[in-house]
Amino acid sequence: MIDADLAALYDVPTKRLNEQVKRNAERFPADFMFRLTRRERDELVANCDHLSRLKFASAMPCAFTEHGALMAASVLNTTRAVERNHPKTHDASRTRREEENRVHTD
Repeated sequence: MIDADLAALYDVPTKRLNEQVKRNAERFPADFMFRLTRRERDELVANCDHLSRLKFASAMPCAFTEHGALMAASVLNTTRAVERNHPKTHDASRTRREEENRVHTD
């Protein structure tokens, strides 16, 4: 998910999301978040109409994996981010418990 879309989901300005990510860089390894190259950004803009506003942006957008999006919610700590984060965290915990139970019963 692109930073602008994630920021909209969590109801914060993209600038604020990126500030928090920068302040908490150690929480965002490469498998959680990465910055797009100019070529990747151009391809994304060409294929996704709702991202046309990125076409002339000076900074390259960041892309977040599922884990990165969850971590972003924790560093933003807004009501909206917490609300959006809870169901995903519970689903991940339930899946992990189910997998552990399967391993122990086999």
